[in-house]
Amino acid sequence: MINSLKFILSTQLKRSGINKTISGFTLIELLVAMVMAILIITPLMAFMINILDGDRKEQAKATSEQEIQAALDYINRDLQQAVYIYDADGVTRNADTTITNSGIKNQIPPLKSATSCSDSTICKPILVFWKRQLIADSVGINASTETSAANTDDGFAYSLVAYYLITNTDGANSTWSKEARIGRFELRGPVNATNANTTGSATDSGFNPPSLNKNGTLLKDKMDQWQAASANYSNQVVTLVDYISTTAPSSTAPCSSPNLVGSQTSGFFACVDANDVLAQVYIRGNALARVQNNNLAYANNTKTYFPSSSIRVQGRGFLFSK
Repeated sequence: MINSLKFILSTQLKRSGINKTISGFTLIELLVAMVMAILIITPLMAFMINILDGDRKEQAKATSEQEIQAALDYINRDLQQAVYIYDADGVTRNADTTITNSGIKNQIPPLKSATSCSDSTICKPILVFWKRQLIADSVGINASTETSAANTDDGFAYSLVAYYLITNTDGANSTWSKEARIGRFELRGPVNATNANTTGSATDSGFNPPSLNKNGTLLKDKMDQWQAASANYSNQVVTLVDYISTTAPSSTAPCSSPNLVGSQTSGFFACVDANDVLAQVYIRGNALARVQNNNLAYANNTKTYFPSSSIRVQGRGFLFSK
């Protein structure tokens, strides 16, 4: 009888699972597994982080290359209309009554105040030129009151254009990168035509036409004596492209004074032949500034992230000198 009860009880315990043996990992086994997991996962994570960081830098480099090329294309189209380009003599000397010592440095921003370019320590003129540009529907066929496209013709106006290197290495301006950017300034004059309408007669504050009536035998002497019509400008310096390098590899300058405008150790400078209205423009970007906040200076081991390009442009505008 007792044996029968033991058999029944044993059978019920087996069915209910109470009598099953409970097994698991020991503490040593868990520690060994964790160590092995760390040894395997840590290198994989570091590898993935390096891949992602490299991909991010390559994307930044590609973006910089595209933006530099777009900026050079824009400057190229602008310069093709040039009638005169200032070399270093014109850009670095102030207005002077002496023909051989005069320049326009104190006639343009930043010495003449303009929005976004009022500090001469961070905003420096590099490429300054006069151009003759087409102004569509700016001249009435029969009268200056005509403004509709059916009764108007196109006219031409002179503009003074300046490109600047604006540095921001201390990060004082949080809108832009901690390197430099290129800004553009323009003063447009009126269309010189009898029936110039409101579109053609519009002019920017401070504009004066090219100084062809000044003393001097050379065009350079005359143009270096240009002076603005007012103390300050209402026009602003508009950013063309950001993430421009402030450092560069040490190399031989492509030209010398007065043809070299700016510093070859920066990311934006030009070689200008004022007599031939010819300019070679150099731009170097800094892709590292897009992905990090320090160690932004040019170095041989990071030179691939400092893409550079240049253009050579002959001004083809026409200057009415008579």
